[in-house]
Amino acid sequence: MNLRRDRTGQRTLMSVVAAAVLFFAASGCGGDSQDGDGKQGQDPSAAVSSGRENEERAADESPATAPDSQKLSEVKGGGLTLTVTSAVRSEGGFVTVQGTVSNGSGQPWSAGEWRGDESELAKNGGSIAGASLVDNTGKKKYLVLRDTEGRCLCTRFTGGVLSGDTAEWFAQFPAPPEGTTKVDFQVGSMPPASIEISEGE
Repeated sequence: MNLRRDRTGQRTLMSVVAAAVLFFAASGCGGDSQDGDGKQGQDPSAAVSSGRENEERAADESPATAPDSQKLSEVKGGGLTLTVTSAVRSEGGFVTVQGTVSNGSGQPWSAGEWRGDESELAKNGGSIAGASLVDNTGKKKYLVLRDTEGRCLCTRFTGGVLSGDTAEWFAQFPAPPEGTTKVDFQVGSMPPASIEISEGE
């Protein structure tokens, strides 16, 4: 038996096996790798680009400013923008008014002057408790509804609204007579916002 020939054959076989292992390893690490379902792997740069596009789209769709189609009225004063987005009359004899307030004053806003002058309303803290609906035709003013303990049926701005932020609010009022649809929404020192009441379903 020739030992030299056997060792040469073993070296050749080991070289072939090593080359095969390297070939398959290189194929498995290629850029066009597939997952277990046979789908092409996602390009990382494409994922980053897609993520940025989604963030920009989300920013464009942010509810910080309501679309014009959703605005009943908008007024500005003292660095604030008050938007009324809906005023709906319900069968229970009340009107629910909703909207947003954006703080562009450059400093935090506590809503203190919006809570009203009545001592009973002070316990609501920063809120929209001092708002009212004014029926100029019927010469009547409607105040925010409250419970037996003086808590308003309205939004409380807990912690206030930081500069640059927008907060949603609501307030419920006794409903004006059926024929009355146009009223002014008034709160604090903001200009009156003329709105139209719609009928609930």
